[in-house]
Amino acid sequence: MVPDFIDAKPRGPSSLVTREYCQLMARYNRWMNERLYASCALLPSEERNRDRGAFFDSISGTLNHLLWADRMWLGRFTGPPCEVPAFGADMFPDFEELRSERDITDQSLLEWSANLTSDWLASTLVYTSKVDSKTRRIPAALAAVHMFNHGIHHRGQLTTLMSQAGIDPGVTDLPWLPGVVQVVD
Repeated sequence: MVPDFIDAKPRGPSSLVTREYCQLMARYNRWMNERLYASCALLPSEERNRDRGAFFDSISGTLNHLLWADRMWLGRFTGPPCEVPAFGADMFPDFEELRSERDITDQSLLEWSANLTSDWLASTLVYTSKVDSKTRRIPAALAAVHMFNHGIHHRGQLTTLMSQAGIDPGVTDLPWLPGVVQVVD
């Protein structure tokens, strides 16, 4: 017997990804960024900029990449597209400016998620990658999931770099996002 939750009909990403999912992930994204930036602010600039052998070299480089990628995807979703800087280049070398720009982008992601429609999620996104200059076509819902997964992936790298610098990033799991889980004991 096939369980009720399995549907033999193929389903696309838009049947799995909802506005509510994107809103939750945008909240989680903002919560994590606020916490990680607060912890990173405890480090001297030299430690944030120290090459630790990571993909984007340093804590600062990883923070800049996270912002760059979110702006790239958000620009593809809402326009206008983010055009600068080149892949791998720091957007904002100054930490306080980077932190301020991160806050602005997180607010934009919250607003984007609040206004999502099922039609947009069911649409197809066509974009040209800044990484390899190839044009791609992707279900919009899958692009949204990728944007959030990408941020989670690099924040995982960031927490390792922070630990190497002697900073405990604290709990990063989604169930610790305020208002998501009810603690019953």
